[in-house]
Formats: sequence, structure tokens, C-alpha cells
Amino acid sequence: MKKVITYGTFDLLHYGHINLLKRAKALGDYLIVALSTDEFNWNSKAKKCYFSYEVRKQLLEAIRYVDLVIPEENWEQKINDIKEFRIDTFVMGDDWKGKFDFLKPYCDVVYLPRTPEISTSQIKEDLKEKAN
Repeated sequence: MKKVITYGTFDLLHYGHINLLKRAKALGDYLIVALSTDEFNWNSKAKKCYFSYEVRKQLLEAIRYVDLVIPEENWEQKINDIKEFRIDTFVMGDDWKGKFDFLKPYCDVVYLPRTPEISTSQIKEDLKEKAN
């Protein structure tokens, strides 16, 4: 069985996220999503999520492409996750291109093109504009 892993916050889940998950799953048989915890988002990324970790986890678990959701608690856990879950392919959006090449000794690293017309940042910006 070929295992794939991806990481992210997946706040304000949208069709760009679904496209990424679908394409990631197509690279293997089993897709693991490492979902950033609220604490990690706030303390390390300076991001405040709209939805809590538990809600974001439930949303991801409802998507047919996702087989398992695990917590992402720090930047350093990726190598341990790859070893523990025997990952064959690590997948991220191409906005991260090159940043995870250090994982290549452990598994294949694939950067998938983002869906260009949608992003959580853009949704948040649009909502701010509508509120004003």
C-alpha cells in the first residue's frame, strides 16, 4: 500500500483544498492529513483560525479522499511522521516549492499546483471588504 501525507491548516475549507486532497490521494492508496493544531497555528504561525482544530478535523474526516487525520503540533515532526507511518510520498502545494526538499532522503516529495483563483487568505480578505 502506497501512503501519502500532506500538512496544512485547512481553515475555511474550500474547493482548492478539495482539489489538493483529491490529487494527493491519486498519488497513492492511503492519504494522511497532518492538521495544524490551534496552538501550533497561533504560537508558530501567528494564525488565528476561524474554526477550531476539532471542527477542522471533522470536516477533513468527512472527505472521501482522506483516510486519517493526525495533529501537526510543530514544524519538526515531519521526519518522525514519515518514519512512523511509513510514508511513500509527501505532498504540499507549490507555494511551498523547495521548502521540504530535505525530506527527499525519506520519501518522494511532490509539490502540486494550487487552484489559482481561491485561497483562505482571499476568502478572509473578501469577507473583510464586505463587512466594511
